[in-house]
Amino acid sequence: MSFSVKPTLTGRKTVLRPFTEADAGIMGQIIADPEVIRFTFEPSTELTRERLRSWYGSRATAPDRLDLAVTDPETGEVLGEAVLYDYDPTARNCTFRTLIGPRGRGRGIGTEATRLLVGHGFEQLGLHRIQLDVYGHNARARRVYEKVGFVVEGVRREVQQRDGAWADEVIMSILDREWAAAGSTAR
Repeated sequence: MSFSVKPTLTGRKTVLRPFTEADAGIMGQIIADPEVIRFTFEPSTELTRERLRSWYGSRATAPDRLDLAVTDPETGEVLGEAVLYDYDPTARNCTFRTLIGPRGRGRGIGTEATRLLVGHGFEQLGLHRIQLDVYGHNARARRVYEKVGFVVEGVRREVQQRDGAWADEVIMSILDREWAAAGSTAR
């Protein structure tokens, strides 16, 4: 299994494709969106245009992870990202994350992007398990993950303060056999 090959994954609502350096500007805007910050992270360092250009420009050659741009199939506009990372070759598992900017929300794009990359992980890369962490207050993302077939494994209580309140982190995963058994219902 290798993350060296960066595929293009095509659905009806979105196309996932390898990042290029040119995607840094729009990803900077998406990452700065208040809702993205609320539900994902506050950058611990300043995300300058140069730092973003370097990061997104290097994603196409990163051998240890698979970062794909979530795009609109009609316009090619970058709407967010979907990522597989922290690969453990012995256990054949990795971690998944995604973020969708304002122009991609409410259209089913996050659900389809999740299905496309999770399906690729199991069907093409031979993964056994894919896990993720999501803040407990991110109900929209939890619904997406549950629709795709992720199940809650546990909760890390009050791991971080978000918006002046303690936030739980929900740990979810899906196994290869669960993905296979779900067939078309999870897709």
